[in-house]
Amino acid sequence: MDLPPSTLPRPDSNERWRFLRDVAVFQLKMFVGNVRDFFLMPISLGAALIDLIIRGEREGALFYKVLRWGAHSEDVIDVYSAIEHHDPGDFKISPAYTVDGVIARLENVVVREVEKGGTAATVKSAMDRAIDQLHSETGGARDKARDVVTRTAEKLRARFDGDDRGKD
Repeated sequence: MDLPPSTLPRPDSNERWRFLRDVAVFQLKMFVGNVRDFFLMPISLGAALIDLIIRGEREGALFYKVLRWGAHSEDVIDVYSAIEHHDPGDFKISPAYTVDGVIARLENVVVREVEKGGTAATVKSAMDRAIDQLHSETGGARDKARDVVTRTAEKLRARFDGDDRGKD
């Protein structure tokens, strides 16, 4: 139910400007981060290539130095600083489902199969089982996400269909 504009609570002007500032700063930080990432990809590959050709003080020294610089620049940019003082909500994720967690699980599958003397076919089969297990473990979140997208699409469709009817 939509309330008439006169009955809606008046937003705090400072809060509105803080919100608009946060939107603008977030977009700027995302742009800066993307420019950094654009250059970080070839620089990190170049550093890795140099590390393969020229032995440094330790294996991959230059590559890891680039990674440290990238991590430092991530902290400096601090893309999500606007939400530091907000309730974190339900955005907790198990370490098992981060990119690193999923890669580690799949690597472990490959290592176990190779150690058992597995063939390419058995490694592929084991990987398929591991991926199927990940899918089954995350099915609830996938279903929630699909429901949110479906409801949002239906609302947008209804809104745009309503706008189109008024133009005929």
